Amino acid sequence: MQIMNHSDASYLELMQEIRRLYGAGPVPLHRPIFEGNERQYLVDCIDSNFVSSVGEKVAEFERKIADFVGADHAVATVNGTAALHVSLQLAGVEANTDVITQALTFVATCNAIKYLGASPVFIDVDRDTLGLSAIALSTFLEKHAERKNGQIINKFSGRRLAACLPMHTFGIPCRIADLKEVCEEWGIPVVEDAAESLGSTSRNQSGGWQHTGTFGELGVLSFNGNKVITTGGGGMIITNDASLAVRAKHLTTTAKSPHAYEFVHDELGYNYRMPNLNAALGCAQAERLPEMLKRKSEVADRYRKILTSSPLQFIEAPEGTRRNNWLNAVLLESREKRDEFLNNCNAEGVMVRPIWTLMNRLKMYRHCQHDGLENSQWLEDRVVNIPSSVPESSAVANNIQE
Repeated sequence: MQIMNHSDASYLELMQEIRRLYGAGPVPLHRPIFEGNERQYLVDCIDSNFVSSVGEKVAEFERKIADFVGADHAVATVNGTAALHVSLQLAGVEANTDVITQALTFVATCNAIKYLGASPVFIDVDRDTLGLSAIALSTFLEKHAERKNGQIINKFSGRRLAACLPMHTFGIPCRIADLKEVCEEWGIPVVEDAAESLGSTSRNQSGGWQHTGTFGELGVLSFNGNKVITTGGGGMIITNDASLAVRAKHLTTTAKSPHAYEFVHDELGYNYRMPNLNAALGCAQAERLPEMLKRKSEVADRYRKILTSSPLQFIEAPEGTRRNNWLNAVLLESREKRDEFLNNCNAEGVMVRPIWTLMNRLKMYRHCQHDGLENSQWLEDRVVNIPSSVPESSAVANNIQE
């Protein structure tokens, strides 16, 4: 069945719905929306002269995000990649170690591993979550890991398995409670790449709802311009461990020891501080986060309704999870159908994009160990993101309710 012909009913209905949501003209995949106190808080920041790395808005933004996700501590950074870099270091990742992660991810996940001189080990994902598979992880560890001198060693590489770095793809929670359980059995720290999942929750082992990023020893959020809320550029380390939070703040502020006027730095640190201007924007965005999540859920509901009996399969979050609907996605029949859909939509000014090229296909990661990645390859051939912005005007938002 040729499902992506311009005259196909499913395609036409989807295009009509996108135009109802976002109007005529070019439609981006995801763009920020500023309808609250953003302008006022930025002006206040400028008037105060505190526009750089010192200012009250940074601490305020950290508190707001920590409260929202239910974490004890939050440390703001200049971007999510910086937060990943420091979080992995705090978890014990160092040169000549291995970090278990997924090949189906944005490149920043792997780059942060390489910044520390470590190597990614790619384990397959579950098809329904698009995130690291607990079953695949357990299978890999049983086959390739051994306990030796108090460490977990990868028998294939001979290196220490220093951490596990799962990612919550498009805001869909992976089976993080199961992954955490497997890693606890082996004594491997978990750092969650929750960059895309602010507002997503998953059932924990006790049956309660818990925010992504708070299952592992550390979690990382992103506030890039295309995320649910934005600081322009920014990230956050979240943790319930007070000592890790103190270390994170120290490392991300150039490891400078407190002093009235002397510049004393007691170890290698990073200038990863979030500027006060960015935090001011984030504070205004955070005030409207519940509303933005609600409106994004309404957009997803509209897509879900029109795609119920369509050859374009709307990707849902599995039972036991609640997604933030950051980027909605559809599943096509094949790579050929995927490419046809991509070409047709973009030709009409509607931005859609394929899922990322698998990391083991990139030249800098081709040499990395992996487990075959059957599901990852299957998804790479079929998944496409569709426009997912919060509708810009109240008029359009009201139309969603009709």
